[in-house]
Amino acid sequence: MITLCMDTSSTYLVIAVIKDGTVIGSVQEECWKKQSELLFPRMLMLLEELKIDADDIDEVVVTEGPGSYTGVRIAMTVAKVLASSKQIPLATLSTLQLIAGMNDTCRVLLDAHGKRVYTGVYNKGELVGEMQVMGVDELKEMLKEDEVLIGDGQLVGTYHSMGNLAQNFLDLKDKWNYQENVHTVKPEYLKTSESYLPNK
Repeated sequence: MITLCMDTSSTYLVIAVIKDGTVIGSVQEECWKKQSELLFPRMLMLLEELKIDADDIDEVVVTEGPGSYTGVRIAMTVAKVLASSKQIPLATLSTLQLIAGMNDTCRVLLDAHGKRVYTGVYNKGELVGEMQVMGVDELKEMLKEDEVLIGDGQLVGTYHSMGNLAQNFLDLKDKWNYQENVHTVKPEYLKTSESYLPNK
């Protein structure tokens, strides 16, 4: 079983190839606003290195957001085309869930731009509460001193830590959400309150 995993919803381009329960090759490259031009070249290069033909792919997993409006759609469009044309299964995973991986309780931060952040608390791949989009200043006020942060921590004055996203795809295998109809799969965009928007 060969699974192709993709994520282009943040500043990173992530491609992972999983074969029989092992990540056999991956790309995790920071390339903000260049994912659309780099996804295919990097994917083809990776498959060539692994001596895998596109026809060998048995299923596709892709993040559904939240994240960059354009970014989320890049990988999802490619995944839907592949799954539809090859008649293979398509599964989705939340972007924040991917960043959290199977870590113990942690808060994931993902830059939503405009001084906003996507955030959610996860424990071993499970969302605790709700995903939210809020102002960075508001998030700073609600953070607990001992809270473990993963992702775009620089937004709140700590360090940036995404971890191994390719391995996270595999670790979260039991959380993959297989879609019955490829054509109805849509990106997940969290709604924001007007109060969170920056002053004009």
